Amino acid sequence: MAWDRNQMAARAAQELEDGTYVNLGIGIPTLVSNYIPEGVDVTLQSENGMLGMGPFPTEDEIDADLINAGKQTITELDRTSYFSSADSFAMIRGGHIALSILGAMEVAENGDLANWMIPGKLVKGMGGAMDLVAGVKRVVVIMDHTNKKGETKLLKECTLPLTGAGVVDRIITGLGVFDVVEGGLKVVEIAEGVTLEQIEAATDATLEG
Repeated sequence: MAWDRNQMAARAAQELEDGTYVNLGIGIPTLVSNYIPEGVDVTLQSENGMLGMGPFPTEDEIDADLINAGKQTITELDRTSYFSSADSFAMIRGGHIALSILGAMEVAENGDLANWMIPGKLVKGMGGAMDLVAGVKRVVVIMDHTNKKGETKLLKECTLPLTGAGVVDRIITGLGVFDVVEGGLKVVEIAEGVTLEQIEAATDATLEG
């Protein structure tokens, strides 16, 4: 059995280091805020101008004025601060964010990332992804291993327009955890109930042991 989205988010939460500033991308990465390990104190940053995001609200905690970059309602903490989008991107571009956990449509074996557009489809804008992959110290991608057609998203080369070249450090999918290394992707961890043969069959990228 592959990990579901919540299990993927819980595994990604293990990447969080105490005392760091972290940006969570839209989609599965936003779930990571619900699985921050006990004893680990991280400050979550959102491009729309918020530092110190709490977990998703319960029904009686919802405040329509508190949203993340994906327009989902969130909660604040006693240390939360608010500022302009310009200040938010200055933090990102200035290298002050230690880790970004992002979604992706494709990742290549050399760490190339494609996650902002599909040609021919309506694009509202590139958002902050390009700034994030250029400005943060470490990039972790969390995504499904294959698309809705069953086609792999871990490729030798990306086919979609790149967000960044050689920017991804680690990939977490429903099948396991992979690091970008010299010559391909290293299998770091395999999801319970999944075999290496299943991973190989669902992967176009070169796998390193």
